[in-house]
Amino acid sequence: MLDDAEGSLHDLADRLDDIELRTTLSGETDKNNAILTINPGAGGTESQDWAQILMRMYMRWAEKSGFKVEIIEYMAGDEAGIKSVTMTISGQYAYGYLKGEAGVHRLVRISPFDANKRRHTSFTAVLVYPEVSEDIEIEVKDDDIRVDTYRASGAGGQHVNKTDSAVRITHFPTNTVVSCQNERSQLKNRATAMKILKAKLFTLKQKEQEDKMDEMIGEKKEIAWGSQIRSYTLQPYQLIKDHRTGYETGNVNAVLDGELDDFIKEYLLFRKEKAGKR
Repeated sequence: MLDDAEGSLHDLADRLDDIELRTTLSGETDKNNAILTINPGAGGTESQDWAQILMRMYMRWAEKSGFKVEIIEYMAGDEAGIKSVTMTISGQYAYGYLKGEAGVHRLVRISPFDANKRRHTSFTAVLVYPEVSEDIEIEVKDDDIRVDTYRASGAGGQHVNKTDSAVRITHFPTNTVVSCQNERSQLKNRATAMKILKAKLFTLKQKEQEDKMDEMIGEKKEIAWGSQIRSYTLQPYQLIKDHRTGYETGNVNAVLDGELDDFIKEYLLFRKEKAGKR
């Protein structure tokens, strides 16, 4: 009876944790799919390899969480890693869970590309946008964009097809550039690229409103867009620390294999607490 009671208590605690977490996901777009973009910083192959490690981490997390992942745009690195990747992560509350991952991720390790085995520090930026529905009004004027087409290619330089089916859209007023190359049809790639563009413009509009609200309140935002949010130290010791919440763990292999739930939970509760103080 004690064993059964203990098991029931653990189940109840897990359910309460889930309920508590869901209460933090009350934003207008928290239920939406997420569009996630990863761009390595300066550092060449080292940073590009770090970007690919992060891509795998998020794909593994999505798989374990029951979400569907689709790569929209992928550019391989010259020697290793990736120059950029954009993917959609589809499922209920995907954006709500992942929105706290936006920012700069810092890696410290002995570089596998350094013959002298020196320690290197690499930075990679992660951007997260909600996939917006068709009924959200985001005006994109034809005069404000340029649409370029090019030939899509995959890993190893193998052409996906022989036509210029990939699409790149440049939005002049915000200097925003989006690309899509995963479909063989140029029309489908353009439609997907336009959806990503609207998601980015929607997020920029939201951020402008948040900045205005912060000015009215007189409090500086504690999380700036593109700021360093988390450090992953593999040498000389192993530790992953979130600089916003203070949460940390020494189980770096599990985190890089997709075990992100604790970091996600701590951030969402942290944001809820901050909002309550306002």
